[in-house]
Amino acid sequence: MNNTPMLPALTGITRDELGTHLQENGQPGYRADQILDWVWKKRPAGIEQMSNLPKALREHLQGHFSLYPLIPARDLGASDTTRKMLYKLHDGRYIESVLIPANPALYGGRADRLTLCVSSQVGCAYGCKFCASGLNGFTRNLSAAEIAAQVLQTEMLAGDRIDNLVFMGMGEPLANMKNLLQAIELITSPWGLNLGARHLTISTSGLVPQIRELARHPRQIRLAISLHGATDEVRNQIMPVNKKFPTAMLFDALHDWNSNKKQHLTLEYILIEGINDDLEQARILAKHALALKAKVNLIPYNTVAGLPWRRPALSHCQAFRNVLTKAGVTATLRLEKGHDIEAACGQLRLIQETADGLIQ
Repeated sequence: MNNTPMLPALTGITRDELGTHLQENGQPGYRADQILDWVWKKRPAGIEQMSNLPKALREHLQGHFSLYPLIPARDLGASDTTRKMLYKLHDGRYIESVLIPANPALYGGRADRLTLCVSSQVGCAYGCKFCASGLNGFTRNLSAAEIAAQVLQTEMLAGDRIDNLVFMGMGEPLANMKNLLQAIELITSPWGLNLGARHLTISTSGLVPQIRELARHPRQIRLAISLHGATDEVRNQIMPVNKKFPTAMLFDALHDWNSNKKQHLTLEYILIEGINDDLEQARILAKHALALKAKVNLIPYNTVAGLPWRRPALSHCQAFRNVLTKAGVTATLRLEKGHDIEAACGQLRLIQETADGLIQ
């Protein structure tokens, strides 16, 4: 791996930080707006193309900053028009982002909505038993620049505007909360990508202290909980985080969220045959969802090579959903996206580079 430090990327610096840097180096503060307009709106191939900046300033920027922190390495398209982007980082490691269009794109037109599934870490330390992202362990947190650049650079590759972000890619977002929140400032600010916070959803496996902290953050961000079990007995089998933050602590933190936020919670629930798909789990899940005024996303398990789990039959998944809806819960049974390119929920994994090429 290349451990040579990289110049800080302009996709990770805020307007105030850039203005301070410029003034400390004898440049007027208003240049910050011109530079950020290039980075986030005009999107040049290099700093030298920022034509309304003096040559001396462009040379200064080239000596102190990089432009984009990610190198596009691969772009895989699925039969359902989902796209999986592989990005190389400055230290030789890789991350994946998934672009998910709404259905009209299947018929040749622009999708009603483009959603990007964003990664927050290289690998994952939380070891959920059904998920590919932690199979090869955890390497490091992504910087704010690397998180925000996934959105910017995917828009550049796709040639289209991304409308919706879900921080549900590789890693546990709330374990990288400082960098995540700075990236969100870059993404939501008018001088940045200018995407409304209500179009952002953060997913967590259940980090209780960070949930409570996020509940008091001023941005109106949405929160999704990777629950996958309605009781400690079930959740402990597949989610090691539950041993540190059991369901009683988690649900108490979620009630705290509701006391501080208007955004309704989403409970994500991957259905795994013989593990968490008993209809009694559905009845307990319904009680929790109603108490939290949360909607439930049911996701039939997506196959991961090397793991023993199987998805239940579609009829059983529907029966599980029907228990929820009959109890008055808003519940959806999600159709898989990107399964044929291993881009579906739980399938993103750490990719490494060897002399023979890229391996998972």
